[in-house]
Amino acid sequence: MADGDEKEDMETRPAFESADRGSFINISAVGGSSSSGHSILQFSPLQSTVDEGFWRKLADLKLEVLGISENPLEVTGFYAPMFHEQVSNHLKLLSESLQPDPGRGTSVSIKFSGNRNLCPVPGILYNMNTLDTFKALDRRALFNLEVQKIWEDIHSGKVEEDSSLLCRFFLISYADLKKWNFYYWFAFPALVLEPPAMLTDLRRASEVFSIEEGTALLAACNEWRQSTSTAGVPFFLVHIISNVVVRLRPLRDWEACQQEGGKVLLGFYDPCHLPANPGWPLRNFLAFAVVRWGLERATVLCYREKGGFGDLQQCLVVDILVSTPPGWSNHELVPKAVGWELNSHGKLGPRLINLATEMDPKRLAISAADLNLKLMRWRALPSLDLKCLSSTKCLLLGAGTLGCQVARNLMAWGVRHITLVDRGHVAMSNPLRQSLYTHDDCLNGGKLKVNAAAENLKCIFPGVEAEGVSMTIPMPGHFVTADELSNIMKDCMQLKDLIDSHDVIFLLTDTRESRWLPTLLCADANKFYLQVAITAALGFDTFLVMRHGAGVGLSIDTDAPKMLGQDGPLEFEDLAASASERREKRLGCYFCSDVVAPVDSTRNLTLDQQCTVTRPGLAPIAAALAVELTVSILHHPLRINAPADEAGFDDSSVEQPLGILPHQIRGDIAHFSQMLIKGYASKRCIACAETIVSEYRTRGIDFVLEAINQPTYLEDLTGLTELMNLAKHFNLDWED
Repeated sequence: MADGDEKEDMETRPAFESADRGSFINISAVGGSSSSGHSILQFSPLQSTVDEGFWRKLADLKLEVLGISENPLEVTGFYAPMFHEQVSNHLKLLSESLQPDPGRGTSVSIKFSGNRNLCPVPGILYNMNTLDTFKALDRRALFNLEVQKIWEDIHSGKVEEDSSLLCRFFLISYADLKKWNFYYWFAFPALVLEPPAMLTDLRRASEVFSIEEGTALLAACNEWRQSTSTAGVPFFLVHIISNVVVRLRPLRDWEACQQEGGKVLLGFYDPCHLPANPGWPLRNFLAFAVVRWGLERATVLCYREKGGFGDLQQCLVVDILVSTPPGWSNHELVPKAVGWELNSHGKLGPRLINLATEMDPKRLAISAADLNLKLMRWRALPSLDLKCLSSTKCLLLGAGTLGCQVARNLMAWGVRHITLVDRGHVAMSNPLRQSLYTHDDCLNGGKLKVNAAAENLKCIFPGVEAEGVSMTIPMPGHFVTADELSNIMKDCMQLKDLIDSHDVIFLLTDTRESRWLPTLLCADANKFYLQVAITAALGFDTFLVMRHGAGVGLSIDTDAPKMLGQDGPLEFEDLAASASERREKRLGCYFCSDVVAPVDSTRNLTLDQQCTVTRPGLAPIAAALAVELTVSILHHPLRINAPADEAGFDDSSVEQPLGILPHQIRGDIAHFSQMLIKGYASKRCIACAETIVSEYRTRGIDFVLEAINQPTYLEDLTGLTELMNLAKHFNLDWED
């Protein structure tokens, strides 16, 4: 019987193995004259490489199909001739090596037939359920079983029809899917010739063949390699009919070649790069030639490539003497064999690979999501700060059409912390335009929008930290009764805490008055120029996207925080020459152009006025611009204090890798037009003026309640009432 014995299990296999595991030589006479004398032929052992996609596919099969089954699985390995003069090719396992449905028995090799770089060879996988079972496997029995298959394929003539059977292999494995540890051990069974094959000559092919023969040989090899029917056939005959006629033929044509005359060489795809040693596949090829054809002397072409084509400088031509070992004529007597692969320590034993960081689905999702962003940094955007984006906390006030689109665009840019605020439920009309909701979210009265949105964000990308907060935003003009007072106070405090704990605030609600308190709170929180506030608002066919200016009341002192610029921390003294200059150039907020305070805009409305009726393409455009504007701000050294660029601004003279940074973008989809507008903060703004912010800081929640319940309070406080009265009594005398 074959001998995949325990002796080999316990011993260290040398770097090169001779045919009889006896003495070893170092052949150095390559190039020039041939080697003198007869020496034992040495072979370079085959090595394995397993793609992580194979383990992921195996894990999926284990969980979804195989269950506790330990039945052997057919796998397909791939190897190719050496194509780099300093590196041997390995036998590879890819995700495609496993059948999608093992029960159907579809051959994987059919898919890769004709691929010159993926020569398929058959293998068997024994995957165990536990580590103890893996350790207790009868490796000798499994090894002998595969050797017997090779032996029977040689005697039955199957090898003449499918020569890849000479490269049969198998591996044993155990997959620990909790820790993503994979234990595995390859075996490449090779029959042992006793007495061993003897080397009589080894030279480069360029030194053996004449120019005419070499040219004809390369032409025949390239034709074989380019044909879809033969590119994946690793063993062949080289029939040299004349100096200018060379053909590569399948093994079944041996008798025909003998009858037609000429020289016949044995040829095989040699994965080895070494200049004085053929690769492991030659071992079984020689055994086959001895058994089937009774060869005593053979000339072998070790086919190797360079640059994708055969290269006579790399190919070896080996003259070998072989003898039929005693007992090989008996089909029932299986010869000895060797072939267990060494582990990473150079000893016989299994290998261990941990793929926790790559194989965990959540981590894989994160890696895949970051791929496009990381590729941006190669050439297009080297200054892209992925760490800044991934750590930025975004608060989305409104989980409707705009909120859904903004959330998805933020994730695409690498933002990983998203909080959504809304009080509504998912209605049947929502899923068509609001991309985070499905029909199931509408059933039974509808889920809370914020909960459904957060859940679906995690389904889309498991790496996001999404949270939903269901609450009402207190609004001017929406009168608060004594019974509602405690709830309104809680809502105000909760909203303030949310804004203070986030870096970017998106105002995406569908009424003007619902934006007032968030704008005020952002103006108060923005006193250190660190927080970003973005508003997006929709009309029927128009939209507004804008960034709010910095807050008021910045005090320069030793406790003022520092902001990171492109070249390091920026002191706030550098942001402007003086506090008064900063106030004069402070960009406006959403309310700075208004002359009236917000009121309840939801009363006495028809159905079309109750709903946000917009053209379907409007929200995605506005949401995308809002996120792009945000990313540009985060990458500007001055953040929200960056000056506003206008249309036609030439950014080639400054370092703005993401382009210009406007204040407001107003679009009209009916005319497919877009305007960039700049507006400074108003001293009479009802949301961000110093008078308003100062009053809020002094009175707190009492100020907010008065603004909510007294329609003209904000106008009176900022002087808008007085200004409007003056305008009413202002008379113009027109001259004829």
